[in-house]
Amino acid sequence: MMNSLIETALARRWFVLALALVLAGLGVRAFQQIPIDAFPDVSTTQVKLILKAPGMTPEEVESRIAQPVETELLGIPKQTILRSQSKNALVDITVDFAEGTDIYWARQQVAERFANVKGDLPANVSGGLAPISTPLSELFMFTLEGPLSLTEKRTLLDWTVRPQLRAIPGVADVNSLGGRVATFAVSPDPAALSARGITYDELRKALESNTRNDGAGRVNEGEETWVVRVNGGIGSLEDLRHVGIKIVDGVVVTVGDVARVELGEMTRYGAVTQNGKGEAVEGLVIGLKGVNAGELIKNVKAKLADIQATLPKGVTISPFYDRAQLVDRAVGTVSKALLEAAVLVVILLLLFLGNLRAAIVVALILPLSVLATFVLMRQFGLSANLMSLGGLAIAIGLLVDAAVVVVENVVAHLAHDPEDTSETPLQRVLWATQEVARPVTSGIAIIAIVFLPLLTLQGLEGKLFAPVALTIVFALAASLLLALSVIPVLASILLKQGAHTDPWLLRKAQGLYTPLLDRALARPKIVYATAGVLMLAAVGVYPLIGKTFMPTMDEGDILVQLEKLPSISLEEAVAQDLRVQQALLKNIPEIRRIVARAGADELGLDPMGLNDTDSFLVLKPMAEWRRPDKEWLIGEIRTVVEGFPGIAYTFTQPIDMRVSEMLTGSRGDVAIKIFGPDLATLNRLTGEIFNVVGKVPGASDVYTQQNAGVQYLQAEVDRNAAARFGLSADDIAMLLRTQLEGEVIGTIQQQGRRIPLQLRGPADLRESPNALQALRLTLADGREISLDQVAHLKRTNGPVAVKRENAARFTVVQSNVAGRDLVSFVEDAKAAVAAQVKLPPGYSITWGGQFENQQRAAKRLMIV
Repeated sequence: MMNSLIETALARRWFVLALALVLAGLGVRAFQQIPIDAFPDVSTTQVKLILKAPGMTPEEVESRIAQPVETELLGIPKQTILRSQSKNALVDITVDFAEGTDIYWARQQVAERFANVKGDLPANVSGGLAPISTPLSELFMFTLEGPLSLTEKRTLLDWTVRPQLRAIPGVADVNSLGGRVATFAVSPDPAALSARGITYDELRKALESNTRNDGAGRVNEGEETWVVRVNGGIGSLEDLRHVGIKIVDGVVVTVGDVARVELGEMTRYGAVTQNGKGEAVEGLVIGLKGVNAGELIKNVKAKLADIQATLPKGVTISPFYDRAQLVDRAVGTVSKALLEAAVLVVILLLLFLGNLRAAIVVALILPLSVLATFVLMRQFGLSANLMSLGGLAIAIGLLVDAAVVVVENVVAHLAHDPEDTSETPLQRVLWATQEVARPVTSGIAIIAIVFLPLLTLQGLEGKLFAPVALTIVFALAASLLLALSVIPVLASILLKQGAHTDPWLLRKAQGLYTPLLDRALARPKIVYATAGVLMLAAVGVYPLIGKTFMPTMDEGDILVQLEKLPSISLEEAVAQDLRVQQALLKNIPEIRRIVARAGADELGLDPMGLNDTDSFLVLKPMAEWRRPDKEWLIGEIRTVVEGFPGIAYTFTQPIDMRVSEMLTGSRGDVAIKIFGPDLATLNRLTGEIFNVVGKVPGASDVYTQQNAGVQYLQAEVDRNAAARFGLSADDIAMLLRTQLEGEVIGTIQQQGRRIPLQLRGPADLRESPNALQALRLTLADGREISLDQVAHLKRTNGPVAVKRENAARFTVVQSNVAGRDLVSFVEDAKAAVAAQVKLPPGYSITWGGQFENQQRAAKRLMIV
């Protein structure tokens, strides 16, 4: 078969060269079409449910929402992990599926199961499936700058910028962060309601029935038809004030008579701050799973340029995170390595072959093999990223092996006078190539087999290293095919007959090598014994070598996670974030910009508490640093942050953080999960493990969430007293929720925008527990009572969040590792925890994170 291939190629030389040019063109086209990203998509098939329950505590969210939904979701085919995180007013439920599961099938299964249980959930629960995204989907972030209020900026983002960005193909969603969401707020006056005998229900029904326009049919007039439209919608605050509730003593009582009507804002669960100057409004573009990140970001930038021209004067869109920059940097790094390797290979070929034409012939296999590899990558759905292109860089030195052997043998045949003078140079090239075809094929096959075990890896490690192996195998296969077809054709055209002498460098090497070879052949037993000793030494040294899963990719910027006291208010969290930012910018000139987000985001994709902040530090180019060392810079930042007592912190990077969250539901190189039923016991064990792990050499940024200390005002209902007034516990809960959290009872259309209509108590009610205790309630019969007549407020402490995995509660201690390898650190940490922490019956510990991936990959490679 190989001989036939060689004969056919040399018989149709110009046709083969034409095919080579076509291959080069296809390779260029394939490279332009290959999805480009900095990192391979390592995400599993994952479906998220984001459910919001205003006013509920974490334990209520767990018991009334998370547990029923989890019970229904358990047992879905191909499910691997079911996790949930219940926080104040929000639950995030994540279902991981087996590799290869179709994402749309998985979402359908989750949606069907959720539909079965949705009717059993509290009436005020909203939400559903999260967008089809991955941990690598956060592609582009920006803020709106200009002389507008936070409410105006948020409105501009929600109703002008966001809809246009969501229309771009490949965009899963655009998350709106920070600012204030405008509402039409109706704050009832309990005294005015009581004086006119109007209840909250009557006020609510009046508002609900006066918020929309509607069609009523058609009326004919001669040959024409009139469409009848009822214009009952509310367009302004004045319209809202004039909505009638009922007639009292012959007078129509309007909303304005019994309530304060004004422009308000929705309850905020998070905020964005910037550069220590104040709050900001942020947009975050989320890409669909599998999208071409480079192409999508290009389209997003183009659309933002169009949007910019339509914004009010002085308002600008200011990007602060652009994945394309990381993509360009990663691709540029690998491209530089490829170019340097190619140049080095050509120089070495020239030195060792001593023939410029022969070196050119061999060197031509490099671009052709690389372009052929791009064609195969495109065909098999591989993206161009740091791992796949890194595999190509590794293969550069291997791609010329077959061509060197072929060309060297052709040169040797052309240099000697043939015994048969009738032989043509073309025939010599044919015989020279056929002579080495089998050993060349065997050699390339052996090299390729070395990389095949990487294809057996599973999970994250499989997604990381399979592209490396596939790229190398593709490149080697392409180089072998070209070495047996195109290279002989080029050799027959470019190489000349005549005497050939080995270059000086090769003769010198042979002079040193030949005596060593003779000695080795004369003493085979010594050679075998030496090889055996070296092999045993390698086996003995292997356990002593530091092991880690993979080096951390430098993403350029830094993300600092801050955790403050669990009971902190949003306003105080913002104030502390601003002080930290001011200190960082003052003391660290390498930081160009800081954008930080506290609390939960709008979509619920990252449900942090009010005490949690992700601070995004945008750095200047390293050439402008005082010292071009990332670890040194992190140390400088750590010194500044440590100047703020009561604030815990940890360092990470945007992609690194999301990948860690995807793997274990937490962030960090090592995630230690403690499982058990009681939150107080879990918190105690977590604190003990935190202290132990922090003392292990190499531990860095050891962190655990403070899962106690949130202050609750618990309304203890006096059921007998409530029953005397015709109230139930649910009635009281609904009244309190309406007064404090607010109740959205409709939407008002205004210039294409949908503005929530919210029924909510006055602001001073939310500023004082005493004011809440004295809250006046209007009963169905018009009587008025105070809250303290049916319930009293009790101060208690509770958890920040309740985390669950496969229907079991757990807490996490996470740690990064610095200055030593990951595996030895975990071994030492395990020994320390086992010796110093005693687990009660019913409690267990698991070790995960990057360590889990390394162990799984090591076991798999040991087998294969």
